[in-house]
Amino acid sequence: MRLKLRSALVFLLIAAVIGGISGAFTTNYLLDDKSQEELIAEFYAVETSVSVSPHHIRKGMAKGDNSFILVDLRSEEEYIEEHIVTAVNIPAYKNKDHSDYGAVERIVSSFKELRENNLDKDIIVYCYSGPCMTGRKVGKLLVDNEIYVKHLGIGWNEWRYHWTIWNHAHEWKQTDVLDYVASGNEPGIIEGVKLKKGCPIEGGLGC
Repeated sequence: MRLKLRSALVFLLIAAVIGGISGAFTTNYLLDDKSQEELIAEFYAVETSVSVSPHHIRKGMAKGDNSFILVDLRSEEEYIEEHIVTAVNIPAYKNKDHSDYGAVERIVSSFKELRENNLDKDIIVYCYSGPCMTGRKVGKLLVDNEIYVKHLGIGWNEWRYHWTIWNHAHEWKQTDVLDYVASGNEPGIIEGVKLKKGCPIEGGLGC
């Protein structure tokens, strides 16, 4: 009996050691297979391909840029109350408190139709806030169905209630958030926006 117990313990110990070595090797292989420079390059390639600057979008709106479509993923109820002007609504929520991620067919077909009718435009999604995972979850769902969208760098809360966080200080008194907000079930249009000053940085690294 003692021999069997000892054999079992030895087996478990060997299995644990092998498992640990294997896990460490796998982790090191996955993480260390690329150099730090390659990982940094990959990070910025992904960030610049997927994330979109809200400041860039806001300035584009003021100039009449129609090269993109904003999609509000919040509930229809919240969209009707207020939304970013020009945004359309493809809700991933049934109401303020309940998500509707399970409505895969509805969400995918809505984005598919939007993409087919706007082949030359970027589709940019946003949700409640920058940390909100809804945009990421919907984005993954769409990728799985070969539909590719971008992600606004902030959400509705930052756009509506934290205007000064992502606009330049010299623009705080020159812009009015209400010019960039609409209500009702239609996207709305930009009205009465006047650009008083351009971006202080010109070129590709500008605003």
